[in-house]
Amino acid sequence: MAIVIKNSRRLILVLGIVFAFVSCDSNRVFDEYRALKKNSWSQADSIGFKFQINDTLSRKNIYINIRNNKNYQFSNIYLITHVVFPNGKKIVDTLQYEMTDKNGKFLGQGISEIKHSKLLLKENIIFPISGQYSFSIWQAMRKNGEVNGVSQLQGISDVGLRIEKVN
Repeated sequence: MAIVIKNSRRLILVLGIVFAFVSCDSNRVFDEYRALKKNSWSQADSIGFKFQINDTLSRKNIYINIRNNKNYQFSNIYLITHVVFPNGKKIVDTLQYEMTDKNGKFLGQGISEIKHSKLLLKENIIFPISGQYSFSIWQAMRKNGEVNGVSQLQGISDVGLRIEKVN
């Protein structure tokens, strides 16, 4: 009987902690990651996300999240994004973000060799149409390694998209 009560308390504690983390993120509208095989991102491969927007009144920020490890060789990253609105309208952007400081130290957060960078894509925007949006992202780096003639960017483990409500 004592074991059942002890396990029940642990379960309640774990559920409480999980609930606290989930509920603390009340600004989250969308937040997903895609893991990359072998920490390698082919220039030919886009990473896609689909998300639903119902609120066309409140302002939002959009972030690209990148997780990299020590095998990432560059001080910056070039990305191409492609957004398709529910009505078919398309917006394409070419972006550049710094990944290290002037001394070569990664700018991302993290205490291990994996660093998480939250890169601002759009700030204070309003989605004008409710419905399902599609978002695709490609890396556009030069001087990558090649596998079977296709350019590969090493050291990127995950790519994500996050949309937050602005307070």
